[in-house]
Amino acid sequence: MCRLAKPNMKGSYPDSYVTFVLKDIGSLVKEQSTQEREMAIQNGTHYSEMLPIEYVPSQKYMDLYQASLEEDAAQVATLVGIVAEKAWQLKGRELTIVSLARAGTPIGVLVYRYLKYRYGIDVPHYSISIIRGKGIDKNALRYILKQHEDQSLLFFDGWTGKGAITRELKKALKEFNESHGTKIGDELAVLADPGYCAEISATYDDFLIPSACLNSTISGLVSRTFHRVDIIGPDDFHGARYYKDLKNDDRSLEFIKNIEDQFSNVEGVVKNYMKQAETRLLNQVTWEGLNSVLRISCEYGIEDVNMIKPGVGETTRVLLRRVPWKILIHPEKRHLLGHILQLAEEKEIEIVEYNNMSYSCCGLIKKVLK
Repeated sequence: MCRLAKPNMKGSYPDSYVTFVLKDIGSLVKEQSTQEREMAIQNGTHYSEMLPIEYVPSQKYMDLYQASLEEDAAQVATLVGIVAEKAWQLKGRELTIVSLARAGTPIGVLVYRYLKYRYGIDVPHYSISIIRGKGIDKNALRYILKQHEDQSLLFFDGWTGKGAITRELKKALKEFNESHGTKIGDELAVLADPGYCAEISATYDDFLIPSACLNSTISGLVSRTFHRVDIIGPDDFHGARYYKDLKNDDRSLEFIKNIEDQFSNVEGVVKNYMKQAETRLLNQVTWEGLNSVLRISCEYGIEDVNMIKPGVGETTRVLLRRVPWKILIHPEKRHLLGHILQLAEEKEIEIVEYNNMSYSCCGLIKKVLK
């Protein structure tokens, strides 16, 4: 019988904003350099069994982040409002937000804050781990289900890439429902869906969501999630580290406030969008993003599609946490990708123009093994 402890992870958000259903692994794991991790991953070590050294951005990069935040705050607020309204229509007052750590956490917080602003209610928000190749944290789901009805859960992430997490979510929930007799829906809600693989989104456009620019310092000072059996036992939640030493660099609440300050300005736009007759509550999933990835795989001779990271969010992650080989840029989107171009310049990564994809850009990971 699984005996679940209470979550002991405390990020830098107020407790009312989110409950991290994670195990704080403290200093049990030593961070590794990008090169060390890349060698280990390509030698067969699972990415979730290591933690990266947090990237320290240059001042020029942070200036680009700040400019993006100021320029795009209203657009992001609009998208948050649309996704929140769709979630409200789907689940109503019984909604339980379950964000997928780490990229989904700021989005879950924003949806929580929008619904607080719009309807004056505190929707429960939990952030849990899902790991490609290992599935969702079943103990975290069990913990949430002790307090909320199964059909109230709705999963949130920031954006879609080629749909790996979407497929992982559906597979994991199917298995969980079959083994537990539950009826948890497997719909995924995101702000941007350039992969065309999420049921709920506000746009298919592949644009920069400012929270993709940074790591823990925009996600409540919480690391990416971790799972290794010598540290995460069968009754534990998946793990993560709280980076208290980065407190002075934390932009998590600043990001939320900048977007939240725009809610009153975009409320009318959101309402008009939701009134449109052609507005669909649930999207039709076509997997056009995955088709783009398969074309890139063929053209560049990349056998493992996990070495292809499409979309602004995933390309940013590649530049921050992996060893890129090339960055593909859609020529019509170059003017929107200042932070990508800046990181590529700093890391001396080749930029290639490529327009045969549904994304604004795509990161190709370098093969470091001979």
